[in-house]
Amino acid sequence: MSNSIDFSGRPFHFIGIGGIGMSALAYVLTKRQLPVSGSDLRANHITHKLESLGAHIFSKQEANNLEFFLPEVAANTVPLTSPENFSAVKTTLPQVICSTAINASNLEYKAALELGCPIWHRSDVLAALIADYYSIAVAGTHGKTTTSSMIGYMLLQAGLDPTILVGGEVKAWEGNARMGASRYLVAEADESDGSLVKHAPEIGIITNIELDHPDHYETLEEVVDTFQTFAQGCKTLVGSIDCETVRDRFKPTITYSLYPDKGADYTVTNIDYRADGTTALVWEKGKALGLLNLQLLSHHNLSNSLAAVAVGRVLGLEFGEIAQGIATFEGARRRFEFRGEAAGVTFIDDYAHHPSEIRATLAAARLQARPGQRVVAIFQPHRYTRTLTFLEEFAESFTHADLVVLTDIYSAGEPDLGQVSGQDLATAISKHNPEVVYQQTLSLVSEFLLQTLCPGDLALFLGAGNLNQAIPELITMMSEPAIATS
Repeated sequence: MSNSIDFSGRPFHFIGIGGIGMSALAYVLTKRQLPVSGSDLRANHITHKLESLGAHIFSKQEANNLEFFLPEVAANTVPLTSPENFSAVKTTLPQVICSTAINASNLEYKAALELGCPIWHRSDVLAALIADYYSIAVAGTHGKTTTSSMIGYMLLQAGLDPTILVGGEVKAWEGNARMGASRYLVAEADESDGSLVKHAPEIGIITNIELDHPDHYETLEEVVDTFQTFAQGCKTLVGSIDCETVRDRFKPTITYSLYPDKGADYTVTNIDYRADGTTALVWEKGKALGLLNLQLLSHHNLSNSLAAVAVGRVLGLEFGEIAQGIATFEGARRRFEFRGEAAGVTFIDDYAHHPSEIRATLAAARLQARPGQRVVAIFQPHRYTRTLTFLEEFAESFTHADLVVLTDIYSAGEPDLGQVSGQDLATAISKHNPEVVYQQTLSLVSEFLLQTLCPGDLALFLGAGNLNQAIPELITMMSEPAIATS
């Protein structure tokens, strides 16, 4: 088996190619004119886009998918693993890429093992790409997608033509990845499964550190260890010292903070949080750089923008170029994304699935809400382990919602051990906010909302699962004129 990713022309096959992280990698490899195939049980707009670029997508996960790039074998009646063929094609067997979601019982995975295909985790491909470019990698428990997308957009607007891989879709490049022609690469670096330790970028960013994935980490200390290994691999480390863990446990090369008294390299004053965006005066080591205008709401996005400012300055950009790029950045999909209006109700979709993210998103909603406008938080808990571990934190995170509508837990493949349920979380929330309603299924959620939402409401759909699938139908049904009755 090869001991490194081969970008010289050997095929790649992705098991589960439609996932947000896998598809971004497949996109970049396809745009680099490398042979790419993959399988996914559900076709979507992402897989259709990959097909249009030349990737071959299988709708079933079967062992013979791995033979796609071996036409000389497919045309032969001799089995692939026979001595006559195996030695000749072994070097052209695809490099098989998996995510953590793929287990040993998967038929393609088993076939790859039997055939001797090189098998890599998706993080190995990302690490190889990071090593292949002048790379900026954004890590942190919260804010990774927004910060990496903002940095990528800023570099794009400044004419640096970066390659970009992020964990969300961005309108500016119509997807979760972009292939540039320059030496720069901007990537979102995920800590959820520990693979963050593989990345060694030129510039690394740590936005914050919390325990968020109790399915992989038992303690915050384990999370810190992972981030410290990542930090050691970064030639330049940019860190937010508003996060106590980053401030106390790390020594960033460059620091940023929303509070001038903390002594960070980059900070802000004259902050104006508004319903249509945010304005602040940016300072660099005690010198005023100029005004920064964001379309994005609330303090967490202003913090993300300071990370982008720091990166831009490291790369030699003038503040005017940085500010111009940030001012026109509209954000990533599912990050306080406006989905439409119907019957006077505003629909917002947000990926928030951790208590800290929920509090930040509700703060943004409060900024946007007009006087007297109700903020209705509709939440689908994500993973049993996360819900159980942070039950009390979740319970306290909805205090600023006028109404909380809760549904059952999205398992994300975890078994239900009967330790916690959506009803348990609803009961816990009710101790802090009595205006909470539990509806077990998505169909019941939709029925309740149709009866409950009123003109002027801001309906905020929260979660990393499939709750947002209810939004289009709700908008359609609420847009239909009422049928007059005699």
